[in-house]
Amino acid sequence: MVAKNSSPSAGRPARNICVFCSAAELGAVYTEPAREFAELIGGRGHSLIWGGSNVGLMRVIADGVRHAGGGLVGVSVEFLRDKARTDADEMIVTRDLAERKALLLQRADAIAVLAGGTGTLDEATDILELKKHGMHAKPVVFLNSAGFYDGLRLQMERMEAEGFLPRPLADLAGFATTPAEALEWVEG
Repeated sequence: MVAKNSSPSAGRPARNICVFCSAAELGAVYTEPAREFAELIGGRGHSLIWGGSNVGLMRVIADGVRHAGGGLVGVSVEFLRDKARTDADEMIVTRDLAERKALLLQRADAIAVLAGGTGTLDEATDILELKKHGMHAKPVVFLNSAGFYDGLRLQMERMEAEGFLPRPLADLAGFATTPAEALEWVEG
């Protein structure tokens, strides 16, 4: 699915923005930045490509994009079919997580990583590994709400400093402290 509109204020084409985030119910320190980011996505005419769940932070982000007029493309997985959002513009159900990750990347123009657990971390590191090897060149940004990704950033900076990354960290991903900064990164 292509996003419905272009962003007239920025003069940039609409994008399909993949968001990796938690399906857990979280507090305002994570839900408020997620909601703001979602409203920016939808308000700028972009579409959300996400894991398709209608629970936790995934629901917050989908609600925000929908409320602001953006499109919703869910990519769920068979064992989570019962948690899939029913009013998405398109819902794809894959056999397994590997197929889901590949399809999320394929459908996205850019990737944003919000607060999440091991599943979110798995998705993010997989996307970064593919980018490191030149398998895609899509913008990737971590929305670092409440310093959630400070530890990961520090670890990745150490990897870069000690020669573990063949490319500069800034070429692989950005770390944004506000939803507006994150949107600027993914709009490229």
